[in-house]
Amino acid sequence: MKKLAFAGLMIGSPAFAATGPFFSLSNTNLIVLIAFIVFVGILLYVKLPARIGGLLDKRAEQIRTDLDEARALREEAQTILASYERKQKEVQEQADRIVASAREEAMAAAAQAKEDLKASIARRLAAAEERIASAEAGALREVREKAVSIAVAVAGDVLAKQMTAETAGTAIDKSIAEIEARLH
Repeated sequence: MKKLAFAGLMIGSPAFAATGPFFSLSNTNLIVLIAFIVFVGILLYVKLPARIGGLLDKRAEQIRTDLDEARALREEAQTILASYERKQKEVQEQADRIVASAREEAMAAAAQAKEDLKASIARRLAAAEERIASAEAGALREVREKAVSIAVAVAGDVLAKQMTAETAGTAIDKSIAEIEARLH
């Protein structure tokens, strides 16, 4: 039964509707062929393929221009990136020099402060021999406080300009520990 329904569909299709001789106006296949040839002829007459080709050529040229512009922009971006990388390297080197200079200045200031404090201690010891024990403890405490305050002030000024708050705290703690270790 299914085979009969399928055969009925095949026989009733438009392809089998054309009967008779092929070169007859009653043959639909010939009419469709003639209409198709006329349609293609009209398309060729109005030069549609040439217009489409021209539009495609214009689009291809536009794409080529866009690609060239994109390449130029990419090269410019790479040049700018290289320039910024060079500048960043120079700034890093300058920052390293400034940090090294600041460390040297802090060490020199600490050494000068130490010398000044030693002279002060010597004068106090000569003036107060009867109170040597208390003067010695007071002088050592004063030396520590002065060295710490000078070191903190100098390091704070130098490091405040170049370090973040997080790294500044750790650097101050290290400096205080180094000064205490050198004074003992």
